[in-house]
Amino acid sequence: MNASADTRNDDTWIPVITDRAEKGLVSVVIPTYNRAYVLRSAIDSVLAQTYRPVEILIADDGSTDGTRQIVEQYGPPVRYLHQPNAGVSAARNLALRHARGEFVALLDSDDWWREWKLEVQVALLRARPEVGMVWTDMSAVNDGGQILHEHYLRKMYSAYQHVRIDAVCQSSGLVSHLVCPVPPSIGERAYYVGDFGPHMLLGSLVHTSTVLVRRERLATVGGFDESLEIAGEDYDFHLRTCLAGPVAFIDAASTGYRVGAHDQLTVNSNEIYIARNTLATLLRWLDRSDARVALPEAVVEGRLARCHAWLGKAELSQGNGKEARRHLWRTLRLNPTQPRLLALVLLSWLPYSLYLAAQRWAAVLRGPGSARRRARQQPGVADAQPLNTLREIAHQRMPLKK
Repeated sequence: MNASADTRNDDTWIPVITDRAEKGLVSVVIPTYNRAYVLRSAIDSVLAQTYRPVEILIADDGSTDGTRQIVEQYGPPVRYLHQPNAGVSAARNLALRHARGEFVALLDSDDWWREWKLEVQVALLRARPEVGMVWTDMSAVNDGGQILHEHYLRKMYSAYQHVRIDAVCQSSGLVSHLVCPVPPSIGERAYYVGDFGPHMLLGSLVHTSTVLVRRERLATVGGFDESLEIAGEDYDFHLRTCLAGPVAFIDAASTGYRVGAHDQLTVNSNEIYIARNTLATLLRWLDRSDARVALPEAVVEGRLARCHAWLGKAELSQGNGKEARRHLWRTLRLNPTQPRLLALVLLSWLPYSLYLAAQRWAAVLRGPGSARRRARQQPGVADAQPLNTLREIAHQRMPLKK
């Protein structure tokens, strides 16, 4: 799909400099805000890459904790950029405007890479010139660097319940076919190439810190939408990148993703922003993109129902009863067979203090294991049934709920 007109949001589009690109150079974009305590790990993991050449762009979003002093201890190829605090999207865009590389990699300041990551990804992009972006699996790690889940991507991102990459790709191969020698742990892992844009409408399949993208693809889709504040901005960017043409997925964990930290954008306190931005992104591209025609209408309706339900629950948890009812009613119109959501609509009319009391009593009645079970559920997929591929969904001929 050539979607330069379809995937560009002219209201918020951020141009990326396309001239003077240095052939072979990978520009690594690392936004950060008051993470001096962990930033070294991210930088060191880039410097340990087996691929060269690289440049590292630290986009400091107004830190006050000595971040600048730490970065300036490194010297080239690490470059320090600073802006007044404006959010992660603005910080990433700042670095994108200064990037000189043929390729651009994205890395959050609390994550880190395994040393083979860039070498394998660049090899794939060189072998497959039609591919504009490649992402990988990731591992979940704690603050001490201990691996909690070796392959965490499918656990964190609920869209994998609905999309099987191996079933919807156009071609595939083994990592050992891309580079030689290859680390034994990943040589037999697969990579997949395809037009995954329509499938991204079912939810993000991409984790930001695993991404390597061609400069030309960035020039087509632009930067990050700075109007999507606080959290959830990356879904819009990755959706546009995938809608613009073929992309690839390497089914090997290249990245350590730190979980459980208080300053992560994905902490529970940011859930409402992620839910709002996810729904806003979905509605925008369903209206503008021809990718919708590739999906059965029942699948689109189901995705909308889940997003409205997720946002309705998030609004209710913040005491926004009117907004909660609006989204919960929308969900029930799309799929009325959800009595638990109807109960939430009724609860939304209560004063917020009574709603919180009802939630506490419900937790007691459910037992001590209920909180752990809810923590393992991904936002927005409650009551969703695992569905393997779009072909299987279409064959089920699911009735529309209106």
